[in-house]
Amino acid sequence: MTMLERARDVPTSSAGQSERAAASLHEVAITYHLADGSFYEAVAPTTLAIAEGEFVALVGPTGCGKSTLLNVVAGLVAPSSGTCLIHGDRLSGINGQAGYLFQAEALMPWKTALANVAVGLEVQGLPRDEATERARSWLGKVGLGAFLQRYPHQLSGGQRKRVGLAQVLARDPRMLLMDEPFGPLDAQTRAIMGDLLLGLWQADRKAVLFVTHDLEEAISLADRVVIMSAGPKASIIGDFPIHLARPRDAHDVRLQPAFVETHRAIWQVLKEEVLKGYAQANEAKA
Repeated sequence: MTMLERARDVPTSSAGQSERAAASLHEVAITYHLADGSFYEAVAPTTLAIAEGEFVALVGPTGCGKSTLLNVVAGLVAPSSGTCLIHGDRLSGINGQAGYLFQAEALMPWKTALANVAVGLEVQGLPRDEATERARSWLGKVGLGAFLQRYPHQLSGGQRKRVGLAQVLARDPRMLLMDEPFGPLDAQTRAIMGDLLLGLWQADRKAVLFVTHDLEEAISLADRVVIMSAGPKASIIGDFPIHLARPRDAHDVRLQPAFVETHRAIWQVLKEEVLKGYAQANEAKA
């Protein structure tokens, strides 16, 4: 049996898995009501479970709905049908148990790195002194101990992403939702940020849903890589367990034969969907 065949045999969830999952989607569908009165079915009924401590990467063509599914788990988008469970409880409203890191930066330009991290903790109710000390500690963990008093415009793109990561982790959420968090960065900085994320995640292994268009990044970071088809009516078409030992180096692991074999197997499924996505984009422009 080939790696691809094994991957196709892996269920996206079962009843037992969903009950124990950090997050689970049950037949979640997303349909948009367009201005001309018609409907666009973006995501077909989809079921997916993310176990406690599991790092799941969601990959697919541009516009396939992968960010939309993450936003359902975040509580930012209500499904048109189906349900989302967070640690077994039905989600209604914002997912307060999750920490979010998106592609767009969420730093306040008038606050220093230290103040940007501390302010979220103060909003949670921590006394200012305690919030400041926790912020200082987390900025040290992400390698910014010498940059506490820098403003965002005085930091590089990678450094600003580190501040954003510290903002999220300092709150100690039960799960992490990450939507193309390193997308704007150059390849070298992306690899460094991947290593930093893995090192911090390894310490307590929170559940992670990580959306990316970069297949290599997905394989190097995740326990599972889930593939979505091109839209409309996008759906999960592949669920691949990643059999690469941990701890990992997000760059060096890409040189291993097992990584190359895994990449080849997943790309066989993903390539056709990427080409479909490009074709649909070109048709829309015409």
